[in-house]
Amino acid sequence: MSKDLHKIIGFIPARAESSRFPGKPLADILGKPMIVRVLERAMTSGILDAVYVATNSHDIVSAVEASGGKAVLTSNQHPSGSDRIAEAARILQLQDNAVVVNIQGDQPLFDPIMIKEVTAPLVTDPSIPMSTLIYRIVRDEEIHHPNAVKTVMDVHGFALYFSRATIPYYKGSAILPVYYKHHGIYAYRNNFLQVFANLPQTILEKSERLEQLRALEHGFRIKVVITDMDSIEVDTPEDLERVRETYRKIV
Repeated sequence: MSKDLHKIIGFIPARAESSRFPGKPLADILGKPMIVRVLERAMTSGILDAVYVATNSHDIVSAVEASGGKAVLTSNQHPSGSDRIAEAARILQLQDNAVVVNIQGDQPLFDPIMIKEVTAPLVTDPSIPMSTLIYRIVRDEEIHHPNAVKTVMDVHGFALYFSRATIPYYKGSAILPVYYKHHGIYAYRNNFLQVFANLPQTILEKSERLEQLRALEHGFRIKVVITDMDSIEVDTPEDLERVRETYRKIV
């Protein structure tokens, strides 16, 4: 399937009331809110037909629109970013065959090439409903950190499981341990995204607080793509300062 047959639309889900870091989307990064920094990067991907911030916050809408960006105001009731962008896609009346990209709003240094990487499986194979990126872990502290979500996959490159725990478990020393971190950027066909949003939340999704497990528990496949790109995920004020320091070097 070529891009000529469908639109590729990016959404950045954002909510103001993060329990770990209140007000995170509007945190300042050298004069611009973090959510605007993410939006600016997404707009340089060269593959998206449009990019929107999907949020329940009037303040975030105002900040995005003040920067010249587009935002969609959504409900307060969504349990995950995927559910939020599903509503935004309905509001915008996207076609069933549109490819929807879920871009994480707390990774302001992500490489825009990741959008092309995550959409490639859906563009080339019409049987794949959903895809995501993973990265081989090189920082030892991420192997055991619950904020670095680990991924295991089958021999065909489809996800078997995602966990905040350290998986897989290596018993003995015959095999060199290799761990993959989930990046949190997704691509879906819009018709599947709407199905996903209507599925009941599952036990594993609620236990791990990982929305992609809903798809796996209901029997849907997720194609994983190994990327060479890593990015800082802002979970704490300390992470934010790391991002600010990087921006000081590149602007």
